[in-house]
Amino acid sequence: MGVTSPLKGHSNSYSLNKKLFLPFSVYAPYALFALLLIALFRLSFHPFSSSINQSPVSFSREGNVYENPCNYSNGKWVHDRDGPLYNGTTCGTIKEGQNCILHGRPDLGYLYWRWKPRKCRLPMFDPNTFLRLLRNKHIAFVGDSIARNQLESLLCMLATVSKPNLVYTSGADNKFRRWHFDSHKIVVSVYWSPFLVRGVEKSKTGPNHNEVYVDSVDERWGADLVHIDMIVLSIGHWFLHPAVYYESGSVLGCHYCNGLNHSEIGFYGVMRKAIKTALKTIIERKGANHGDGIDVFLTSFSPSHFEGQWDKFGACPRTKPYRKGEKRVEGMDAEMRAVEVEEMETAKLNAKKFKGRLRLETLDVTKLSLLRPDGHPGPYMYPFPFANGVHDRVQNDCIHWCLPGPIDTWNQIMLQVIRRWNIRSRRGVRLIP
Repeated sequence: MGVTSPLKGHSNSYSLNKKLFLPFSVYAPYALFALLLIALFRLSFHPFSSSINQSPVSFSREGNVYENPCNYSNGKWVHDRDGPLYNGTTCGTIKEGQNCILHGRPDLGYLYWRWKPRKCRLPMFDPNTFLRLLRNKHIAFVGDSIARNQLESLLCMLATVSKPNLVYTSGADNKFRRWHFDSHKIVVSVYWSPFLVRGVEKSKTGPNHNEVYVDSVDERWGADLVHIDMIVLSIGHWFLHPAVYYESGSVLGCHYCNGLNHSEIGFYGVMRKAIKTALKTIIERKGANHGDGIDVFLTSFSPSHFEGQWDKFGACPRTKPYRKGEKRVEGMDAEMRAVEVEEMETAKLNAKKFKGRLRLETLDVTKLSLLRPDGHPGPYMYPFPFANGVHDRVQNDCIHWCLPGPIDTWNQIMLQVIRRWNIRSRRGVRLIP
């Protein structure tokens, strides 16, 4: 048997080492050129993004510091194995019709998704941070049942670290309520005001349509503005119902008012007027005195997901988010959102005329909500709807959101905006328009 020499192939290895370990000065220019090409490629295809936790700042000639805010409205839903902060049994403030877990919804996959913005990170909701930033403040949710849905989501997340005490309730279905967080002296209220402006709702004893006065704010919440430090407005779905609209004491027109001698004018323009009146009232009442002020959020339109008649089995049957490219914001959803975004931008300009601290932002949740057809109670608005078998006729809620559910993300985003405002006020950072 022959013995292989340990020196076999040694000369080739030595030659390779000589080539690899040439003096640095020989290959340095080529290496630097390659690194420069890589850097340029990286900047071309992956430009820097910003978020509340990665806030790049820039400086103007005057020395002002500017911050690029994160655009939380663009992104996708990704699977999240951690799940929500709370469940249907640990939170006592969930409206019965939105407690999908307690009502026996069998598929729980809808709980394990999180929103991932395209160019920045959205941290989990931190209830301790929220309570710390809003210490000694009064937060009011004003609007329709979607406003109440968002309020109850916030209460459930805060209740994981501090108990909310109900201190006031009034109105049918507890439409006006107030809680107190003793740990941080925070007041959280909800005001039923489906138009934001003064309105008379249709009833069995009154007219079979709503009456809306677009130039007169609803004083059920307007009168309390002096005591409110942060307000979250949310409207939309009630404008789809038949209504007669009034302005300056006269009939402006109507929507679905068959049998009445009024002009059909639709509802987009009317909703715009109502939002304009509400924001103008808030700004004028809270911005007049230097030092006084308010933080204002306008939650954008939350789409429904009916795929059939509301009282038929399978009206909103989906169990997963829409995939990329499967659904776009269009039609009525896009129009409603556009009205809200445009009126908020107009209000921001108006607010600059006043001395008080006025911070306003659209909570743009239309797209992320549209992509979650799986997040509604559906037939589980009632307990165990199929306990006696599946029936063709069953009521479905494909408008409101299960708690916990996708609507928790709205409050996640809201907290990040509040954090950004707080950082800006402490550091003197201005946002780039």
